[in-house]
Amino acid sequence: MKEIEELKLPDDIRYTDDHEWAKITGDTVLVGVSDYAQDQMGDVVFVELPAIGDTFAKGDEFGTLESVKAVSELYMPMSGEVIAVNTALADSPELINQQPYATWIVEIKPSDPSEYGQLHDAASYLQLLKG
Repeated sequence: MKEIEELKLPDDIRYTDDHEWAKITGDTVLVGVSDYAQDQMGDVVFVELPAIGDTFAKGDEFGTLESVKAVSELYMPMSGEVIAVNTALADSPELINQQPYATWIVEIKPSDPSEYGQLHDAASYLQLLKG
């Protein structure tokens, strides 16, 4: 496992307490899991995705990641409707381990864009990880 200082924490995205990330792309938001989350899980072997059109409130479970170690729930960082899912993960779930910030899981149309500002920036997420 990586030391806290070794983790990649890009400044252009926001983070949840549950280790998901959110990145604004125009009027939509990409959602994935942080470098910390993938590192803690070990090799990801399966991703359960929601259906396009599903709607979730902030904090709702929207899927799961299964690794060689455990199954972990995925929680929505913002309220919204799923407008796309990363179908490449069906055949290549290991992409989450290889490139956690380039590999999004779902794309949502947020119903309350102001929720983005409630998420951690890189500095406050790092403080969360340090405990």
